Amino acid sequence: MSLIIQKYGGSSVASTDHIRRVAMKVASTKIRGNKIAVVVSAMGGQTDQLLALAAEITNNPPGREQDALVATGEQVCAALMAITLESLGHKAKSLLGLQLPLITDDVHTRARITEMQTGKIAQILDEDIIPVVAGFQGITADGSITTLGRGGSDTTAVALAASLKADCCEIYTDVEGVYTADPNICPKSRHIKKISYQEMLELAGLGANVLHSRAVELAQKYQVPLVVKSSFGGEKETWIVNEEEVMENSIIKGVTLEKNVSKISLIRVPDRPGIAHRILSPLAEAAINVDMIIQNASIDGYTDFTFTIPTTDLSKAKELISEVAREIDAEKMLAANNIVKVSAVGIGIKTNPGVASRMFHSLSAENINIEMISTSEYRISCVIEEKYGELAVRAVHKAFDLDNVKEETEI
Repeated sequence: MSLIIQKYGGSSVASTDHIRRVAMKVASTKIRGNKIAVVVSAMGGQTDQLLALAAEITNNPPGREQDALVATGEQVCAALMAITLESLGHKAKSLLGLQLPLITDDVHTRARITEMQTGKIAQILDEDIIPVVAGFQGITADGSITTLGRGGSDTTAVALAASLKADCCEIYTDVEGVYTADPNICPKSRHIKKISYQEMLELAGLGANVLHSRAVELAQKYQVPLVVKSSFGGEKETWIVNEEEVMENSIIKGVTLEKNVSKISLIRVPDRPGIAHRILSPLAEAAINVDMIIQNASIDGYTDFTFTIPTTDLSKAKELISEVAREIDAEKMLAANNIVKVSAVGIGIKTNPGVASRMFHSLSAENINIEMISTSEYRISCVIEEKYGELAVRAVHKAFDLDNVKEETEI
């Protein structure tokens, strides 16, 4: 008897009809002789509706209360799923993050899991009951409700699979797994049957919305067998596996477009030891992630310092950095949100020379200017003007022959 964790996203449970379809899929998995636990997101669009209600009152709601508000979306869906499973003749019980409990730190709206207690859910499974867990949410040590950030239900599912030592964690979405690029942007993108944890981690962190990056990170750390499938049927699926299991049939595995990118520049910053720490430490304290950083060569003891952050954090970051700019006597602060980040990802980058040159040439051929560059063993990222984003994805996709890549063999 296998233990399977299944996670269903918002589009998969967008209505009661959708929930019934999912419940039948869950029931069929159990009927085949498996133990199964289900993790659900809020019904499609409900989180946005709840945030819109808060926005009618204030543009800056307290994080604790925002978490308490939006966590109700998953609670509704988990209860409806359990009700539906019961109506189909299968015992089910809904569980909130605080009932497991799933313990997190106290960083509201983007909390990180510190402990997953599984005694209660293990007992429910032993009683032949299907547990339906509200994803995306947890509780602090002092009892405050927290949420794990957008896509956090993926993280809940993987954490549950790791804690219970499940045989497999199945992530059901509205697409048939992972593609070489977003098919809505690049019609010639191809389905990927196997991808390494590290490649998937890079893609997830760079705008590919199939999986939450922290879920992939957890899956790699605890070696959770992870597969992405469509909740709407179809035979295609993508397995996330160890690097040695991936066939090296292409240098680049995928191309992403990240739109949630803004940049802040401090002009004529005094060039002295500790200045970078002085600029960035307030952002770290506010849990704002800084991605790409460029510091120009020093001229007359001054330099320009530029970095990128998520656009969703731009307002708070400008407030913090404007204060720093005054304290360090920077000439001025500039901010821009009309940019995007295009990235090429693949395990072949670290062993194949000329990959960056090939990418830069493809952008140059389309007369696209590169504003910032960042590289690692597995990726090359370029910040460009927003209006060229989709064109850049297609150009890079074609440059690495991904338009013609054949699907990998089945596992």
